[in-house]
Amino acid sequence: MLSEATLYESHMHTPLCKHAKGEPEEYAAVAEQRGLTGIIVTCHNPTNDGWGTRYRMDVSQFEDYVALVARAREAWTGRVDVRLGMECDYYPGAEAWLEDLLGRAEFHHVLGSVHPELAEYKDRYFNGDVFELQRTYFEHLAQAAESGLFDTLAHPDLVKNFEPAKWQLERLWPDIQHSLDRIAKTGVAMELNTSGLNKRVPEMNPGAGILAEMRERNIPVVIGADAHEPQRVGANYEEALDLLEGAGYRHISIFLARKRHEMTIDLARRSLKYPVA
Repeated sequence: MLSEATLYESHMHTPLCKHAKGEPEEYAAVAEQRGLTGIIVTCHNPTNDGWGTRYRMDVSQFEDYVALVARAREAWTGRVDVRLGMECDYYPGAEAWLEDLLGRAEFHHVLGSVHPELAEYKDRYFNGDVFELQRTYFEHLAQAAESGLFDTLAHPDLVKNFEPAKWQLERLWPDIQHSLDRIAKTGVAMELNTSGLNKRVPEMNPGAGILAEMRERNIPVVIGADAHEPQRVGANYEEALDLLEGAGYRHISIFLARKRHEMTIDLARRSLKYPVA
């Protein structure tokens, strides 16, 4: 249990993913202004099979990515703790590549993500039945946890933004609950991603209902803003802490050196500084 405020931005990107802007040093500057101890850079992983190449670095850029984070870490030593992480796309068959990739550097936080909006995912798993795609998504989320590759599952109801008019939570409850049962057995954490407030279904990922089910199963939670520009660092963290308390949580989790640490929500809240000038 952490006795001092040690709050990080645990989900953020770099221009290498082709859809984010700002250098890690700029993200660190905002983290300092907002009272965060550090940032963990978690850009999208390169793939070796053409999966989602429009939204991630190339394999040849992996060493550049590691060097980019190391440069920021050195520049901000003593002020903001900059750590190396990665957000990895999970889909069945990707396990061997991800295991190899994650062995190439010393990561501090590894997110596992299922991105149903990607053309490659839809080509492989969408047959025109939105409900079946939603069910497949939660099956893959459980498989991601069971793979043992990840510390945290990112934005774990992202699929609700795929044809949101057909998002029927009640119909999906058996699948969601079964997925959460499996995830809970692995000890993998799940993310409360504040960027969901800006998506087609304007609520955090996951929403309050799933968050309550996670709490019933004692699934740890990591907060992340999924920052794709510096001003998003730590965005809506206060609302996230309120939502967690409403679901019955009293602690949040942080990963450093791929080990989970807990801090109280009260302590996390006291460390935040808003607004930013």
